[in-house]
Amino acid sequence: MKVIWAPWRMKYILHHDELYENCIFCKMLYEDKDKENHILYRGQYCYIIMNLYPYTGGHLMVVPYTHVQTIEDIDDSTLLELTRFTRKSLMILRQAMRPEGFNIGANIGVAAGAGIEEHFHLHIVPRWAGDTSFMTTVGELRVVPEHIDITYEKLKALFDKDF
Repeated sequence: MKVIWAPWRMKYILHHDELYENCIFCKMLYEDKDKENHILYRGQYCYIIMNLYPYTGGHLMVVPYTHVQTIEDIDDSTLLELTRFTRKSLMILRQAMRPEGFNIGANIGVAAGAGIEEHFHLHIVPRWAGDTSFMTTVGELRVVPEHIDITYEKLKALFDKDF
């Protein structure tokens, strides 16, 4: 059995209630720091944000404004915008980054891998053949070849133009 040391996770384990008392996704809604928070677009019911801990470059999330834990609790208007934003994100990512595929999904509940389980959000992960090379399987790490701020500027220009 492999042991993975992740001491930075201890603060989440010991102070879970304290840390999530103010949801990060909700907090970002009221901050006037879209660039710093890497928010690409705000709609009526949802917003699109870059993942600060991406699986690959261009890893986006579509986040409803409504603070709910699961997709079953989202109203139809929000669900429609969530789907529209997902489609638009795919179109823009194809144009900007030319991925060969995508993973789209949600981690609902801690058992499913949700890092922020109290606020539902949808992940959009662009994929390329070979992006899980030996570095991931042998070295147990990922290489993201472009700085998140550079990717943000590329994507932001397209979101501003296309929406």
